[in-house]
Amino acid sequence: MPAQPSNNEPPGPVGDATPRPSTSPPPPPPQQPAAAVVVVDDDDDDDHVDDPTLSANNPTVEIQGSIAADSAETDSALGAELASSVASLSSSILQYQLENGRSYHSLSRGKYVLPNDEMENERLDLQHELYVRTCQGILALCPKGQGAQRVLDMGTGTGQWAIDFADLHPDAEVIGVDLSPIQPDFVPPNLVFEIDDLEKEWTWTTRFDFIFARMMLGCFQDLPGMIKVAYDNLEPGGYLELQDMALPALSDDGTLDPDSHLAKWCKACLDAGENLGRPVFPVTEYKNYLAAAGFEDIVEVQKKWPTNTWPREREHKELGAWAYANIAGGLDGLSLAHFTRGLGWTPEETRVFCAEVRKDLKNPKIHAYWPIYFVYGRKPLRPRY
Repeated sequence: MPAQPSNNEPPGPVGDATPRPSTSPPPPPPQQPAAAVVVVDDDDDDDHVDDPTLSANNPTVEIQGSIAADSAETDSALGAELASSVASLSSSILQYQLENGRSYHSLSRGKYVLPNDEMENERLDLQHELYVRTCQGILALCPKGQGAQRVLDMGTGTGQWAIDFADLHPDAEVIGVDLSPIQPDFVPPNLVFEIDDLEKEWTWTTRFDFIFARMMLGCFQDLPGMIKVAYDNLEPGGYLELQDMALPALSDDGTLDPDSHLAKWCKACLDAGENLGRPVFPVTEYKNYLAAAGFEDIVEVQKKWPTNTWPREREHKELGAWAYANIAGGLDGLSLAHFTRGLGWTPEETRVFCAEVRKDLKNPKIHAYWPIYFVYGRKPLRPRY
């Protein structure tokens, strides 16, 4: 499957009769590191800052500039390695856990709060397309996005990233790992899917030169510890890249009320994660987690997903349409297990609350966006003493 965006239109919410957009291709406050950084935004003005005190170990940060809102205030929101660590596809793994009308993984039951049913799988495929469009067709930003030989996709989900990467790099050996066997059967010959729990001991005997993880928000009990495990399983010079969405949603012009249902939903996600022992680690700290694990040449790139089609520019408006379909369309699945298990809410309370959140997500007068972070670093060629 090529990495270029497809021509599929993003699904709107049920009952949304508004036209679909054209689909032609085209943070808690961050704790700044003590060392100087280079800050680059996506605007065309000459505001690049070079600091002569920078060393190779200081992170580089690229920040997307503000998004201009559309002045028309109309509601246009749219709706073949099998290491000993691998669990066999026993009947118990295939017998999913049913809860509140949705199905969930059975391997290491309860660790992951999102469903694994067809509705969620379609959302994951849509989310992959959203990420590809956000990066203009690029699957990974780090140098090993090209030329990697042995690749691990952590939490591969439906496997779309791994499939695209394997298609584009036929000489690379790609392994995708997930708790649920929801990946397709027909995949590139250089790709293998394994069903396993990444929080257990990794027993691959050969190190990787590229490890990739995307949307792992709240998936791990100890994310800094998992980053160190990834570091230990990389060969010298190998790269780790993390792509994630930060909570809470933000607005640059104050149109997102702190008392809005959308803001409350973000806080509820953070609270539920803490209660479940699966905290939503601040994405703003990822670069520091990589540094603590031993990575060097760390880069952080910040982008934005508008919550709907409120932006003026076509590129941002279309990203908003896809982001709305991704979050609003999957809101119940994103919330049900999280809030019933972590907050003690009933399914009915959760669904009613989600209906109100969806109204905020659809409101073009709320110029909110989801901060999206791309963070990568390189394992040193020589060990540090």
